[in-house]
Amino acid sequence: MKVYGCTSVSEFLGDNIVYRNLEPVNRTLPGLGQLAPRLGLPANRVPRKTSRAYAQVIVEILQQAQQQQHPDIPIKTLVYIGDTRMNDGGAFLNIAQVAGWGGAAFIAADKSEPAAITPEVHPQAHLYQANRWALLEEFAEEILPTHFPVNEHTAVVFDLDKTILGARGRNDAVIDRARVAAAAQTVQDLMGEQFDREAFQAVYQHYNQTEFHPFTTDNQDYLVYLCLILSAGLFDRQEVDAQIQSGKLPAFIDFVAQVDAQRTKLPPALQQVHREVFAQMQAGQPTAFVRFRRKEYETTTALLGHLPDETPAETLLSEEIVLTEEVRRAALAWKQAGALLFGLSDKPDEASLPTPEQAVRGRLPLHQTITHTLGA
Repeated sequence: MKVYGCTSVSEFLGDNIVYRNLEPVNRTLPGLGQLAPRLGLPANRVPRKTSRAYAQVIVEILQQAQQQQHPDIPIKTLVYIGDTRMNDGGAFLNIAQVAGWGGAAFIAADKSEPAAITPEVHPQAHLYQANRWALLEEFAEEILPTHFPVNEHTAVVFDLDKTILGARGRNDAVIDRARVAAAAQTVQDLMGEQFDREAFQAVYQHYNQTEFHPFTTDNQDYLVYLCLILSAGLFDRQEVDAQIQSGKLPAFIDFVAQVDAQRTKLPPALQQVHREVFAQMQAGQPTAFVRFRRKEYETTTALLGHLPDETPAETLLSEEIVLTEEVRRAALAWKQAGALLFGLSDKPDEASLPTPEQAVRGRLPLHQTITHTLGA
C-alpha cells in the first residue's frame, strides 16, 4: 500500500451525492420529496437501496444531473462501482433496467485468495466481482471498453461507504469502529453512571448477527435502540430472544410497541428517546434513532484525516478512514472523459452532514472532509 497524499470525496464528486434520505446534497437537483408524487411513490417512505422504487428515484436524479452537465445529451450507459453484491449489485441491475441503459458494474473487496475477476451476464448489463480493489484498473482499461466507451453519454455511480471511503476488506473495520463508538457513547450519555460498557458490547455483538437481521432488518438505529432498552433493564435478553424465535416478535415495530406499553417504567430521559424513535418508525423513517446518528457523524469525521502525513500506510489503514486511491484514479479519468459522476450512500444524512450549528463552527460534510488516500 502507498499513500498518495490527502483529498476528499468532493474532489471528483462535488456535491453530486445522495445519502439515505434521497435528497441530493446538490440542492439544484430534485429529491425524493419532489419526485415521489410524479413517480407514484408513497409519501414519507424512503425506499431501500435494492428496491425498484429506489432505482426510479435515482434514474430521475441522474437524468436531471446529466442535463445540467451535458444539456441535450442523453445517458445511454451506466457504470457502477460498489462493494456488496446484494445491495450494490441489486441497485445497479435495477437502475439499468428502469432506465433501459446498458451497463457494467465492478463490485470489489480485498481478499487473501488469488486475484480474480468473476463475470455475471444479465440482460443489457454485465456485473464483475473482484477480490482486489487493484483490479479496478483492469476493469476500467481492458474490460469496460469491450462493452462501451465511457464518454458524455455515460453515468458513473459510486457507492460511498466501504467503496470510496473505507474500502471493504482493506479499511472498512475503521468505519465499523466509528459506528460502534457512536452507539456506546449514545447509550452512555443516556444511562450515565448506570452504563455498563461490557454488558452493552455483549448485547450489541449478540444482535449484530445475520440471524437477527430478519428482526432488526440490519438497521443500526434499531440495534442501538434495542441495546439501550435492554441496558435499562426493561426486558431480559433471553426473553427477547425467545419471543423472536417463537414468532411473537415478527417485526421490530412489535418490540417498540411492547416498550411503549411499559414506557413509564423507563427514566424520563429514556422515555423521551423512546417517543422520538417510536414517532420516527410510525412515520416510516428508516433513520429512527436520530441522536445516535448525530453522534455517528462526530465519531466518523473524527477518524478522517486525523493522523500526520508521515504515518505509515499500515497504521493509516488500521486507525484512519482513508480514501480508496484506485477508485479515485478511475473517477478522475472518467470525469476527464466527460462522464457524469454521482455518489450513493446508505449512511443517514444525520450521520453524514453537520447540523447548522456545527456548520457555523466549521464542521464539514463527510464527503468534503479531507483524509489520506491509499492504494496499491
